[in-house]
Amino acid sequence: MATGSIYSRFVAIGDSQTEGLWDGDDETGVVGWADRLARRLAVDNADLLYANLAVRGRRTSEIRDEQLDAALAMRPDLVGICVGMNDVTAIDADMTDALDIMEDMYRRVTASGATVVTTLFPDVRKVVPIAARLFAPRLDAINARIRLCANRYDLRLVDLHSAESMTDLRMWSPDRLHGSSAGHHRFALAAAEALGLEGTDRSWADPAPHAEHHQAGGVAGDVAWLVETVRPWIWRRVRGKSTGDGRTAKRPDLAPVVVAVEARW
Repeated sequence: MATGSIYSRFVAIGDSQTEGLWDGDDETGVVGWADRLARRLAVDNADLLYANLAVRGRRTSEIRDEQLDAALAMRPDLVGICVGMNDVTAIDADMTDALDIMEDMYRRVTASGATVVTTLFPDVRKVVPIAARLFAPRLDAINARIRLCANRYDLRLVDLHSAESMTDLRMWSPDRLHGSSAGHHRFALAAAEALGLEGTDRSWADPAPHAEHHQAGGVAGDVAWLVETVRPWIWRRVRGKSTGDGRTAKRPDLAPVVVAVEARW
């Protein structure tokens, strides 16, 4: 068990956001908010062990089936859970089932004695207005359930939904569904603050200097997003394909965290 803000075993589970997609690349390695948070945790405990079981494209049921038992077997005292976006965007999603599975994961992890850090999803209406017609009702439903679970299971909740910083397109990758490196950095800061780590505050939610409070390119930008992001996504879904096909966790076992002096967590 953790004492205060000192954690010894941190395990992250989830999909592409937790794997770190768009923060780095597949040649140099992806990083992401969870890796960045692990670096910060290692400042308090140089003996921290960390595993990241997340795999891009995974839906909530797959995360439960493929990652949850493995995570619990590591006896973590801190677990990062960020799940549900691939259910939100799925053509054939059963959101009722996905939300029940998500809550059961929260229940099982907290019952093990581990602290859980999780997040509300950003307001898609302010990032990609055209996507609101596609995803907003499902995102509202998942955020409502996460808020309920945060109270029910005493989760450490990151509120990306109300943060002004998350309306800045610089926080997002070109697909506007995944964080950029700057966005992952802000997410890690937010998670550290949610955990009450020393020296943290809510400045991560403030707009960055010269923040862009508009959608890049206006209508033209939204149309480009539909062509470049939504069309290939739909084509993959129709064929039953996923970006995570054939992939495994990048950090499947608990291991020490190496923090370079110059590393920006």
